[in-house]
Amino acid sequence: MAQRVGIIGYRGYSGAELVQILQRHPHAEPVLMEQRADVADTGGLPSKLASIPATPEAARAEKIEIVFLATPHEVSMELAPAMLAAGARVVDLSGAFRLRTPERYLTSYGHAHTQPALLAEAAYGLPEFCRERIPGARLVANPGCYPTAANLAIRPLIEAGVIRREAGIVCDAKSGVSGAGRKPSLKTSFCEVTENFSAYAVLTHRHVPEILQVSGLEAAELSFTAQLLPIHRGILETIYFRAANGAAAEDIAAIYRKRYASEPFVRVYDAGRVPDLRAVAHTNFCDLGVTVDAATGRGVVVSAIDNLVKGAAGQAVQNMNLLLGFAETTGLL
Repeated sequence: MAQRVGIIGYRGYSGAELVQILQRHPHAEPVLMEQRADVADTGGLPSKLASIPATPEAARAEKIEIVFLATPHEVSMELAPAMLAAGARVVDLSGAFRLRTPERYLTSYGHAHTQPALLAEAAYGLPEFCRERIPGARLVANPGCYPTAANLAIRPLIEAGVIRREAGIVCDAKSGVSGAGRKPSLKTSFCEVTENFSAYAVLTHRHVPEILQVSGLEAAELSFTAQLLPIHRGILETIYFRAANGAAAEDIAAIYRKRYASEPFVRVYDAGRVPDLRAVAHTNFCDLGVTVDAATGRGVVVSAIDNLVKGAAGQAVQNMNLLLGFAETTGLL
């Protein structure tokens, strides 16, 4: 029997992507949960999908097992405790529950966290590193798109000690416009984005603490800059480092292969080859490729994901599969 799963925020880019994936899932029945009473349409989604109010009473009455929150972080803080009280488990795609302390949240998001107990309880939903906590969790914080690509590239190298940390790491991150969400703004309007390429939130991006939290880096060791590509979807991060102990590209590629040997959604390229966005579009894969200059020790890792899939909806379904005991790849391959 299919499990009924609710999606709040299904009109946004990540929410709509989530609905599309769940419609293909053999064990899930997606249910649209309407938070905004002033909007009657379903945002171009199939009318055959069930729709209920985004209330704990409706979730309980309809026997919703999982609620996905594809909502802004302040809305997720309001809705998560209500859905948990209704007996549903929650996968939150916002940044509301990713950081471990209210102090870090306040620094990154500029306002106090209203659910500090849930912040401490939430399991961080990057399965490649946090899988053991996810199946038993009530609340899963789906990782951010930039941190997903960055941490899958950086953490294995920190763990293996093949980076000269004192030399610093530079993460040059580029994203398609859908990463900014569907809410209209001047910065993401057609005339501002097309034929343009721009950096934003320089030295102040709210995803940096999330990268540090998972990678094991200190703030002084990482320089991160986000940039807006004039395309719909995709994230490509070019990560610069200095290799330690004479590590060659083949050595680092071997570290990745060993670390991700049993991971279905991480693909490691041969040394000297790097991925592009076309390789990961509309998939839940993270592709990694590394090149190292032996003479100088300069190294480059390129990490590529689809920001709407592995960076959001696909990873959320990956977490749902773990919560409900399905094969992790179900509905995603």
